[in-house]
Amino acid sequence: MLFEDVLEEYLYHCQAKGFTAKTMKNKRQEYKQLRLFLLEKRGINELENITAHDLKSYVRLKQKDGLQPQSIVSMFKMIKAFFNWCVKEGYLKENISKNVETPKVPKKILKGFTESEVQAMIDAFTYKNYFEARNKAIIAMLSDCGLRAMEIRGLETKNLKETTILVNGKGNKERYIFISPALKKILIRYERIKKEYFKDKHSYSKSYFLSYKGDQISHVGLDKVIKEAGIRVGIEDKRVSPHTFRHFFSVQCILNGIDIYTLSKLLGHSEISTTQRYLQSLEDFELIEKAMPSSPLMNIGRAKN
Repeated sequence: MLFEDVLEEYLYHCQAKGFTAKTMKNKRQEYKQLRLFLLEKRGINELENITAHDLKSYVRLKQKDGLQPQSIVSMFKMIKAFFNWCVKEGYLKENISKNVETPKVPKKILKGFTESEVQAMIDAFTYKNYFEARNKAIIAMLSDCGLRAMEIRGLETKNLKETTILVNGKGNKERYIFISPALKKILIRYERIKKEYFKDKHSYSKSYFLSYKGDQISHVGLDKVIKEAGIRVGIEDKRVSPHTFRHFFSVQCILNGIDIYTLSKLLGHSEISTTQRYLQSLEDFELIEKAMPSSPLMNIGRAKN
């Protein structure tokens, strides 16, 4: 069976499963590169003729091209998913990709924001105009809700209620996030200023955070807002990004007593292991502070007293 034909069927399968446009674009690009490699470098165009050795050669080629270990691992996850599907559909007897090793990814500890830095970034914006109010609300929501960049950009006004936000996450999976009184206060003022700013405009996007034209805020636009917050406060030794705010949210939740399973749901993670990676930058003193209340000896006899 032609490898190209099976790939096409699999991509329609993924589309039917509800994968995002970005994920589908990445899959198509990766599978196209793999197909060309197999055809041009290995002379293979039949699915049954592909071996683990061919896939190992493909990984080595990526390494020679200078692709970073994390990128290779992410790339090969897509390849594994395809071959796993082939086995389930009966096109192959075994998943040949399971015997292919990928490079080990060095563990990098993210240097997170402190509480004072986050508060300073929120305070760095005012309510003097729509953009200042919007930017303040964005930074506050990132800090207090731990949303992904795509989630905060795609947030629709109708999904914000009195005390909750309905978030449409990866793979179109929905989850609810609580709106704290501190965040609500900022959002109320933002909404009032937003309404005034757009009152004379005939139409604008249903998105909650808008550009000056009334369109959904772009990826570049969101990045500029976040970078501006870091510049105004003078943060130079840390990555100022949605991911770092998401990390801040995760660490604060754990330090405030939320268990990792609940946190995983709040973040929209499908696996606990993904959540655990967010917690690797807890400083030693924070771990000690967290561990003290749960000391077995300190808690012995408390129930009796």
